[in-house]
Formats: sequence, C-alpha cells, structure tokens
Amino acid sequence: MISLDYHSRIPIYRQIEDSIVELILLGAYREDTQLPSVRSLAVELGINPNTIQKAYQELEAKGIIFSIAGKGSFVRGVEAARLMKREQALSALAGAAREARTAGVSREEAAAVVEQEYEVKNP
Repeated sequence: MISLDYHSRIPIYRQIEDSIVELILLGAYREDTQLPSVRSLAVELGINPNTIQKAYQELEAKGIIFSIAGKGSFVRGVEAARLMKREQALSALAGAAREARTAGVSREEAAAVVEQEYEVKNP
C-alpha cells in the first residue's frame, strides 16, 4: 500500500518511488508483476497522473521497472531495488555520522549504536 505525506519535504513522486521500492523489497511486487496503471494509481491516491508517470519514469531510468507499450509497467527484479535502497541507506548513514561527529559523539559510541541496530532482529 502506498501512503503519502503531503507535509513532507520529499516530493510526492519520490515518495511513490520509495514506496514501490519498499513493496518490491518486501515481496509484495515480485519480478514481472504488473504495477497499477498510471491512471488507476492516480485515482487511488487522489493525485495528478503526471506525478505517477514521473515516478514510473524515474524507476525505469534506475532499472527497477520496465514498460511495454500498450501493456503497462512491470517489476524488473529485486536487485536494482535493493541497490537503490542500499545507496540511500549509506548516504543517510554518512549524514548521520557527520552530524554525530559534529555533536561530539565518539567513533566508539557511533560504532556501538550501529552494532546495536544490527543485533536487533526483524519483527
């Protein structure tokens, strides 16, 4: 399910992109699964179809989905989605490390927090 935060600084098309990537990684959209049509998703979310189209174009440019003229958009596979999410996570981690360093958090404290997060089992 795609949910949008209209108060977020993140553009709506990017939120849609991120939601679709999440659904792929969670297994809700498997390889070769057809995505909802631009029109139907726009109606469901109550937004302009051009916004959905932009999200789909971005996902296609990143190799996460592919389009077949007259048929729709389909999931290419999980690897491109995983790579995109990995790059986002590493970027966020680097930003958090810079912020922690500026705040005086030691390398050891930061490493302990990261280690603790890796010890947490997924629900």
